[in-house]
Amino acid sequence: MNNTYTTAEVLLRGIQNGTYDEQFKGLYGDSEATLTFQKERYSKLISTFIDQFGASRECALFSVAGRSELSGNHTDHNHGCVIAASISLDIIAIASPRNDSQICIHSEGFGMNRVDISTYTQPVEKKFGTSAALVAGVCVGFADRGYAIGGFDACTTSNVLKGSGLSSSAAFEDMVGTILSHLYNGGGVDNVTISMISQFAENKFFGKPCGLMDQVACAYGGIVAIDFADPTTPVIAPLPFDMSNAGYHLCIVDTGGNHADLTDDYAAVPAEMKAVAKALGGDVLRNVGEDELIAALPTVRRELGDRAALRALHFFGENRRVADQKAALTAAIEAQKAGDEAALNAALDEYFGGVLASGRSSFCYLQNVYTTKNIAEQGLSLALCLAEKILNGEGAFRVHGGGFAGTIQAYVPTALVDSFKATMDAVFGEGACADLTIRLVGACRLI
Repeated sequence: MNNTYTTAEVLLRGIQNGTYDEQFKGLYGDSEATLTFQKERYSKLISTFIDQFGASRECALFSVAGRSELSGNHTDHNHGCVIAASISLDIIAIASPRNDSQICIHSEGFGMNRVDISTYTQPVEKKFGTSAALVAGVCVGFADRGYAIGGFDACTTSNVLKGSGLSSSAAFEDMVGTILSHLYNGGGVDNVTISMISQFAENKFFGKPCGLMDQVACAYGGIVAIDFADPTTPVIAPLPFDMSNAGYHLCIVDTGGNHADLTDDYAAVPAEMKAVAKALGGDVLRNVGEDELIAALPTVRRELGDRAALRALHFFGENRRVADQKAALTAAIEAQKAGDEAALNAALDEYFGGVLASGRSSFCYLQNVYTTKNIAEQGLSLALCLAEKILNGEGAFRVHGGGFAGTIQAYVPTALVDSFKATMDAVFGEGACADLTIRLVGACRLI
């Protein structure tokens, strides 16, 4: 555990002269182009910090991955199961402790956020949806659990695009928690605990009733299956499968949809599921049975409507798919280790079948591919249609993340990546298609 700090100017020189190349390679890979990009990125970040806070401040560098949901669309908030992965896009930060209760975070593209954590200790409705609310919420969550908190100055930059479905807000929350863990708790707050505190911040202070998947997936690292039956102690099972080595690229297509005024759409999904659970005598769907729901459908339809019933049925089907896909990935891992190509292909066929089934269920039953507030805008529907045409039976595709606007996810064979990317970029704008890799390290202190 590294409890020492280096001044900003020394950090900058060290990055530029190659002192920390091995740390960067360990996190981002051995590619020289990637190393050059990351060194330039961190150098720019530290230069911004020096401009804002001075060169002589003792600092540390941090990174938190974005995440991609691989299976389990809108199940976590009802204590379901998911498969998710940390990805190669991240939020990075340089931070230095202060001797007061002020947290000052300068985020590239958003300017300075100042929060006095001695006074902002309760949710404030007029601050819902703000970065300040997330900072305050994480600090309150730390204090409530008996951890130390304190002020700090930080600069951040992120290539986890806001609204991309890759969990920019969860990565930011996890970053605040990771900084507090290292600056004030010797790095001793584990990443799952940081995730749970981050969810508390988003639920109570930010005003968004999200589940826990985003925060855990950003913080944990690699592909993980997560069971949220008891969300206070989620059961996490690593699934160390190498998708790239199997010949597939994980592509995320940002359709550029307008996320304005979608909070009600997102909030309605868990609310309707929980309303169905309540009608069946439970608090969440995980605590009731699908057979009970089917028997009660006449009452559920009359009292809550068909959409609520469909969304509840999606939950039960999706939870089964997560179990099947977890088993398929486990088989794929064993086949990959053994070099058994036939077994690997069979396992991937099973897994991809689950991806496609999840996408169909999300479109038809969960109904989170477009908002009824603006039916003329259906970028996700269009992207899914194009993915089906380009892949033509190979790989798989589905809506990604919360839905309604934003992104789709596709597993694209290497031979089709160029045509897939070219088509998506032509329709949705240059750079719309991101070719990602799975990152094995989640939230961490880098230097």
